[in-house]
Amino acid sequence: MDYRYRQLESWLLQGIEEQRWRLGERLPSIRTLCQEHGLSKATVQHALQRLEAQGLVEARPKSGYFVALQPIAVKKPLSRSRIEAPRPVSVNDLLLDIMGRSAAFDLLPDLHAGDLPLSIVALNRAIGRALRRQKGDDYQYYDAPAGDMGLREQLSLHSARRGWAVSPDQLCVTSGCQHALFLALMACCERGDVVAVESPGFYGVLQLLEQLDLRVVEVPTSAETGMDIEALEEVLERWKVKACIVSPAFATPGGALMPSESKSRLLALAERHDLAIIEDDIYADTALGSAPDPLKAMDRNDRVILCSSFSKSLSRDLRLGWVSGARWHDRILRLKLVTQLASSRYLQQGVADYMADGSFTAHLRRQRNDLRERRDRLIASLQAWSTGLRVSVPLGGLAVWVELPPSFDTLASYPKALEEGVVITPGPLFSVSGQFRNCLRISYAHPWDARRTAALNRLPELFVQV
Repeated sequence: MDYRYRQLESWLLQGIEEQRWRLGERLPSIRTLCQEHGLSKATVQHALQRLEAQGLVEARPKSGYFVALQPIAVKKPLSRSRIEAPRPVSVNDLLLDIMGRSAAFDLLPDLHAGDLPLSIVALNRAIGRALRRQKGDDYQYYDAPAGDMGLREQLSLHSARRGWAVSPDQLCVTSGCQHALFLALMACCERGDVVAVESPGFYGVLQLLEQLDLRVVEVPTSAETGMDIEALEEVLERWKVKACIVSPAFATPGGALMPSESKSRLLALAERHDLAIIEDDIYADTALGSAPDPLKAMDRNDRVILCSSFSKSLSRDLRLGWVSGARWHDRILRLKLVTQLASSRYLQQGVADYMADGSFTAHLRRQRNDLRERRDRLIASLQAWSTGLRVSVPLGGLAVWVELPPSFDTLASYPKALEEGVVITPGPLFSVSGQFRNCLRISYAHPWDARRTAALNRLPELFVQV
């Protein structure tokens, strides 16, 4: 007997196979399927649940059913950096060109398409109300170096929901995560010290190391599990390393998520080698599921300096971050006074209000669905390329790491793509050793409208082969 739910299941499956609905796209609503196929709600739900059990579709709360990503069909990146002796840092000038074009997370930075999201409209209103509340001659005074207590209290509550109980007094507000990382490095390192970093890793960290005249040793990472702890142990046995900068939660460029076991081993190594750990936690709130506990939550010996900001989870224009400085916190407060003096009081109060009324939590919930859909659509487009690529499948973050065959040179491809108005982020920018020339980072921070999708699909013909 051919049950009606099976007929609907077969029809939906055929549509997915024929790409009537592409990866990451929403299926017709339950109501629509009921009306068009003359079925009961229970029958339609049963068919969808059977497809969900096979991993072909996924249900998203208050959004419907979507064609699901099939990770088994995606070849993961294999590229791995070499362990080389510590060296001074010299950042590629190309990075300045990319940042000057505001293109770190967009193939088409001049597009600026679409209206402000409602969550950002609400944020702007909260900041505006905070500005209007300023009384008397408040504008004549600086904020305390640690930052607004109301914001620090909200950050404390937000951290507690992720498994990290931190007092507001253990937090210092900064001008973004880059500023927090800068303060952390200044607090625990001196000129000429060696700092271990992920490779490929965040190019912003490399900029800071260059400016502070620190030497770098690159530690190989996996696009799935992050820093290779065995490789780090080898590095620590060979050289005196003062600090290690690591992003356990969805490290850029590939969105790696460090397992709990690796976190424990990292902390044990830090204790054995008297190492400062600087945790870049900026991507944690972009998790496509529950945000992972920070490494800092496991820190029992005050060796982990946590740095983060709102720039990846809320707005890159906000320029508000925070740092928890562990045993170096008092020094970080003094350095904050020297490098920034104070943070904007009304900005902090506006964001604190935005968090207190639940708007930030609601924003993260909506963003989670948006980012998952954008990631899935990006990977679906990449799978259609005929270049034999490999790609990471992150569970958070804003980008994937794409590994092309060895004959491709993304650094040489940059000017050719730029002539067509497309800005790529070549792999060598994520290392100081010139590695990863056949790799690039592609972001899904923005919606895949027709123009961005067309630019993405054109990339294979713009790549230079050597």
